[in-house]
Amino acid sequence: MSLRIVRSVAELRAALEPARRAGRRIGLVPTMGAFHDGHRSLMERAAATCDVVVVSLFVNPTQFAPSEDLSAYPRDEARDAAIAERAGVDLLFAPPVEEVYPGGFATTVSVRGLTDGLEGAHRPGHFDGVATVVAKLLNMVQPAVAFFGQKDAQQALVIRQLARDLNMPVRIEVCPTVREADGLAMSSRNVYLGAEDRARAVGLRRALDAAERAIAGGERDPERVAAAGRAVLAEHGIEAEYFALVSEETLEPVAKIDGGGLLLAVAARVGPARLIDNTLVTIPNGVPERA
Repeated sequence: MSLRIVRSVAELRAALEPARRAGRRIGLVPTMGAFHDGHRSLMERAAATCDVVVVSLFVNPTQFAPSEDLSAYPRDEARDAAIAERAGVDLLFAPPVEEVYPGGFATTVSVRGLTDGLEGAHRPGHFDGVATVVAKLLNMVQPAVAFFGQKDAQQALVIRQLARDLNMPVRIEVCPTVREADGLAMSSRNVYLGAEDRARAVGLRRALDAAERAIAGGERDPERVAAAGRAVLAEHGIEAEYFALVSEETLEPVAKIDGGGLLLAVAARVGPARLIDNTLVTIPNGVPERA
């Protein structure tokens, strides 16, 4: 089946109706386009586990602050469509803004708690825009499964909470971060990086690795672990907006590393690009502290 591009909710629902009547499993990959191998991995996962794959391509204006890069965000629908087709996508939903936010639109979806820290603290209103558009996409497509990347760990938790709280019959599947050969997490914003900034950007991953090594070595003080990460960032000429150690479930800062799941998360501006990355660490109970 060749890729079909649809631009209206009515056209999308009509295209999906035969599959829905037949009880076929529908998967959704929400995106803002500018596809890279990380997006492709989500599409291929959806194609391997679902009967029909929908990819939404919509640069959502409500999740950008006035000072952010909405107008400059990379857009190339023809290239994206070719990548989606090769990945086994059936429908590319590429609506105009007025289809998603028609005149008189007056509703916002807000998820409290999980959005207070990390990206939420540095990008006020961002997650209201994310939650609103994803809620709309889940209602438009009504998939059995929706696929998100671990690179946006906070976003994935927010969407899981949204789906649970609003009783949406969808499973949220979070797939591993896809990286360049040197460890840099793939991101549509990487295209903003010149050669010098690109070389510096790998510092985010190396900082996470340094923090993880400190934990593996027995360090249990979150400030010392974060300091190890920030030191590596400084070696690459990068100052973090945040370098945080939080619970992988609640995103609450940890006072002491004493077992369970931990999310190490970093955000920093490298040249013109604001980049984020993270890694999950499981702390075995009973591991001795560093002397």
